[in-house]
Amino acid sequence: MNLSLRNPIMLAVLATLALFFIGSTFSIVPETRQGVVLRFGRPVALYNPYRANEPFGHTGAGLKMRVPLLDQVVWIDKRIQSVAMERQQVISADQRRLQVDAFARYRIVDPQRMYVSAGSEERVTDALRPILGSALRNELGKRRFDLLLSPERTEVMSNIRTGLSRIARQYGAEIVDVRIMRADLPDGTPLQSAFQRMRTARQQEALTIQAEGAKRAQIIRAQADADAAKIYAASFGKDPQFYDFYRAMQSYRVSFAQENNGETTAILSPDNDYLRQFRGR
Repeated sequence: MNLSLRNPIMLAVLATLALFFIGSTFSIVPETRQGVVLRFGRPVALYNPYRANEPFGHTGAGLKMRVPLLDQVVWIDKRIQSVAMERQQVISADQRRLQVDAFARYRIVDPQRMYVSAGSEERVTDALRPILGSALRNELGKRRFDLLLSPERTEVMSNIRTGLSRIARQYGAEIVDVRIMRADLPDGTPLQSAFQRMRTARQQEALTIQAEGAKRAQIIRAQADADAAKIYAASFGKDPQFYDFYRAMQSYRVSFAQENNGETTAILSPDNDYLRQFRGR
């Protein structure tokens, strides 16, 4: 002991060996990571693996032991990862070339399978990116451009997520969400031409609606006039004398209206049938 204290180099060597032994024996597993323990390059154990609906603070994180010099730990993130895809060229069902920006979010749920099939998280992302692009082209190619602005867009993303999930399971990943951030026509002449076609289509649709409305209005007015005539005929038919008197009063109001500065001139014989209502019964 005294010899060790007198020789600082030996003391430093022993301290280094002790630290190396402790570092190769114990591992601190954080809450946000999961580890695959490798022994001679083969997975033998898992540290803090992902479990659905696992409460924070009650996971397998903490201090873990391993066989020194034989075991190696590969750390994998438990948090949600993102695969972004920008400016993807897609042709819709109505033969319009679109520029699509989309992304997918995934989580590693089987770290051992992920390590065996891909080796690292970066390779999983690189493998999912072209598959996301292929799923976008296949799904958007079945639909018209205007349907991407309708509630059908949710169904499109759901179908893409389903197709992407089948591939992601091969890498021990789970697709959490798929979103289309933008689906636009290319800038320039194609965009302006598309806008002009949309305006023309909407104008034609408006003219069709106006013509249909005018047609229905004429039918309603004709039916209303027929019903009114029928009601008048039924009402006045109950008292023909009153009907004759009513029609004569309407004619007098029009004929003797105060026009030409309030003066109206009419030359009629006293026994003219037009003035029969002035003679009384």
